[in-house]
Formats: sequence, C-alpha cells, structure tokens
Amino acid sequence: MSEPSSAPPSASSEEDRATVQEALAGDQRAYERLVDKYQGPLRRHVGKMVRDQQQVDDLVQEAFVKAFGSIESYNPDYAFSTWLYRITTNHTIDYIRKKKLPTRSIDKPIQTRDGELQMELPDSTYRPDKAVVRDQRNAILREAIEALPPKYHRVIVMRHQEEMTYDEIAAELDLPLGTVKAHIFRARALLNKTLRDRRDELE
Repeated sequence: MSEPSSAPPSASSEEDRATVQEALAGDQRAYERLVDKYQGPLRRHVGKMVRDQQQVDDLVQEAFVKAFGSIESYNPDYAFSTWLYRITTNHTIDYIRKKKLPTRSIDKPIQTRDGELQMELPDSTYRPDKAVVRDQRNAILREAIEALPPKYHRVIVMRHQEEMTYDEIAAELDLPLGTVKAHIFRARALLNKTLRDRRDELE
C-alpha cells in the first residue's frame, strides 16, 4: 500500500475518522451515519459495474457488512472513503467473476470525496483445498442461518434461497420496505459475525 498523502485531510475525511472512533466505541448510530453518508455514492459506483439495481442494493449492503465487520483493521492514516470504496469494489468484482457477468472497464480511477482511487483487484491465488473450505463454510453458514432469530431467518431465506425481491418480501410479510431492508442488513451482519467467530475452523 502506498504511503499516506502528505496533503491535509479534508473535512469529510476528518468527520469520518471521528465517526469511526465512535463506532469502535460501540455507538450504533455512528454506523448508521456512515451508511447514510456513503450508501448513495456506493450505489452509483456499483451501478457502473452491475446493471441490476436490486443486486446493486444487495452488494452495497454486503460491502457495508464486510467493512463494519473488519472496521478494527481500518488505518486512520488513510481516508475512510478510500478503504470503503476498495472493499465495495473488490466485493463487486468477486460477484461479477462468480456470475461471469459482462462488465465495464475499471481501469480508470474513481473519483471519491477524498480524491481519486485506483482500483485494486482481489487476490485470486489458487488454493488446492478451496473446495473443502467452501463446503465447510457453506455448512457453517447453513447452521448460522438456522440459528437466526425468526424475523431475520425468514427474510434471509426469502431473499437468498427463494430469490424474492425486496418488494415481494415486503408484500408477503406485510412489512414496510425499509423494515425488510433493515432486517436483511441485520441478518447479514449476524451471519458475517458467525463466520468471523468460526474462521478458525476454516484454516
């Protein structure tokens, strides 16, 4: 990774650093402020690579879950936006590769609140035990889904196993669309935590 820029940090970047510190201290509202600030820009960013808006929303939510799940590793010497955009981009590229979707070039730098960001592709190093690890991970994930509270379990099953849209889930459960999205976001966060807590089993 390159050295931190010698330029003075922007007001936006300073605000992010303070918000991240509040999040690390356990303030859930700090996480919400980060989502509110970056959800729109990240949707537009991912939308340049993936056309399906429903999938764009999923990818952005999943990127937030990944970022918040490893927020302790964020280095405040760098702009939070750069770190968050890199996580989101790499997660989206992983999705595109798995789905073998056509995509646009990502060679050009992306303009963020804190300047230009050059995309970095995730490591694709071959692992001969990848299939075994995948099967173990899937088994842990199934167990984690079954252990979710009922209100989270049903929306995850409807979204990812029955492949229903957010609107269809909201209509089926007679819930506001925002509530459905919030439940799915929280369910993914719980699943991500379970996978992190049990990662020793995958090594």
